[in-house]
Amino acid sequence: MAAPAALHLWTGWPHVLRAQQFDPAALDRVFREARLAEEIINSGGSNLLKGKIVLTLFYEPSTRTRLSFEFATYHLGGRVLSSEAAREFSSAAKGESIEDTIRVVCRYRPAAIVIRHYEEGAAERAAAVAADPRTGRPIPIFNAGDGPGQHPTQALLDAYTIWRVRGTLEGAAVAVAGDLLNGRTARSLCYLLAKYPGVSFKLIAPRPVQMKDDLLAYLRRHRVPFVQTEDLAAGVRDVDVLYVTRIQKERFENQNMEAYERIRDAFSVTSDILSHLPPNTIVMHPLPRVEGPHSELPTSVDADPRVIIFDQTEAGMYVRMGLLKLTCAVDRTASRLAR
Repeated sequence: MAAPAALHLWTGWPHVLRAQQFDPAALDRVFREARLAEEIINSGGSNLLKGKIVLTLFYEPSTRTRLSFEFATYHLGGRVLSSEAAREFSSAAKGESIEDTIRVVCRYRPAAIVIRHYEEGAAERAAAVAADPRTGRPIPIFNAGDGPGQHPTQALLDAYTIWRVRGTLEGAAVAVAGDLLNGRTARSLCYLLAKYPGVSFKLIAPRPVQMKDDLLAYLRRHRVPFVQTEDLAAGVRDVDVLYVTRIQKERFENQNMEAYERIRDAFSVTSDILSHLPPNTIVMHPLPRVEGPHSELPTSVDADPRVIIFDQTEAGMYVRMGLLKLTCAVDRTASRLAR
């Protein structure tokens, strides 16, 4: 009997580079696959990616994103090769371009490449040259964060978390608080949720780190209501979701550190701030958060049932399992077994 034909379950684009790629229909597909991923893990895993190798290529530090992609691959029966400090311990330290690095590793036949880079646009540059040298077929690139640019899989897991709790993304009133200038997770989530009717935003940030004009122009162009404020207590009233981000010290290192010192304590979601939230509001954070007295989300509030930051991280593994399934070729038999 002939071997079953290869099947690409995802019929859209081969790469995951920015949140704007996803419309509600695509998100619905990803969410359904994430739900199936939960079932796959609960039933002991899958062989969907048997024989496949996923490369995680990280030029910046990561815990959740890298490990969740790697766990996702293993739970689907695949294998992982990882470079977790590629900026210092790869040929990038010798001046090699991202394009040349990707051309090299594509010769080793990865099923997909997950890349985090310190330069905005690096994932798109990688995707432009990522191809199987035998067939010319694109090798999927997952943007796991490109400097202050975007982090689309984080936005997907954040949206999935909201969807799991609320049952829908439509009509959500969302407050996004913290470093919105450098926070790629907040930018990506806003781009994604703006696709849904009735969504509105409160963008809460100290003046030096308010949201970039490109995202504001996008919201205006698509007639998505938003307000900007520096007042955290007032900004969180009457919202369905509060999405907290840290003030990113590393983005100030080549600038004025005094500015960082001035604003780092401007946002702390304390129990007092939580008292202004409706009882059904969910509080999210992409992590990591700052430890200690300068934390934007102190550990003292973790016992509040509205704070679901660790459910959020778990959801990331399911979403990334779904994306790997949708973007990597699998055979029909394995697909049926996984379902």
